[in-house]
Amino acid sequence: MKLTGFTDEAASDLAGQIKVTKALGWDYLSARMIDGTNIHDLSEKDFETVCEQLETANIKVAEFGTMIGSWAKTIESDWALTLAEIDRCIPKMQRLGVQFARIMSYAQCTWGDDQQEQERFRRLREITARFADAGLEAIHENCMNWGGFSADHTLRLLEEVPGLRLVFDTGNPVFQRDRSKPAPYPWQNAFEFYQKVKHAIAHVHIKDGIMHQDAGEPEYTFAGEGQGHTKAIVADLIASGYDGFIAIEPHIAKVFHTSEQANNPQREYDLYLEYGQRFEQLVQVCKKSQHLS
Repeated sequence: MKLTGFTDEAASDLAGQIKVTKALGWDYLSARMIDGTNIHDLSEKDFETVCEQLETANIKVAEFGTMIGSWAKTIESDWALTLAEIDRCIPKMQRLGVQFARIMSYAQCTWGDDQQEQERFRRLREITARFADAGLEAIHENCMNWGGFSADHTLRLLEEVPGLRLVFDTGNPVFQRDRSKPAPYPWQNAFEFYQKVKHAIAHVHIKDGIMHQDAGEPEYTFAGEGQGHTKAIVADLIASGYDGFIAIEPHIAKVFHTSEQANNPQREYDLYLEYGQRFEQLVQVCKKSQHLS
């Protein structure tokens, strides 16, 4: 397996993102926001500067964390906006030799309301096909979108969208109700979710956290210290011979989907670095346990 991470949680500027990747001794980063702009929305001039910086540092990009179909867009959003994002994204991925574009299945409507499932499926089929036609792959994340309602919802997406594969996030189930189960809808179990969709996983995101009773937002923790069953999932990936990317997405110092953002650049950098180092240790413990067994 190859380690990477969403370095925009360590630094806003690419120089800082490269620096922390080098400090960890990793060859890849996961590209999302650079100076406050998603990588697929950068101007051609700014994007070329990004390419030059990455090439000079000999750092490669494992994935684009796109805003395509994200939790920030409803299913009623203008389809033309999504098409424009795809059109901006594909040539940039090709320029950097990036295979994966993280996508979602649009924001969840209030449970009980019309989720417009058929329109979601139609859009994801076209999104997936457009990337595939370019020799690339759109992979769906189990976040605050329709596919994140439950593992069964994700399995339905796989049935409805030919060729779709997944990026599985270990921490997202912690703060999501399992809508495949009866009311009052228990919190999702990350390992249970993982087991159901494991066959379709192409990429993995690592975050962890604790969902306190009546809390709106989880308390994010280092990997293996929360309710995300992170250690068990990593151990199973190793035992299964998984050889893809695993990307850390700490959320400890910076959470992009909340209104309150930390504004302490040194703290963000230090916590990201520590998270990466601790996660490497967790991986080694899992590998050692597998070897001993």
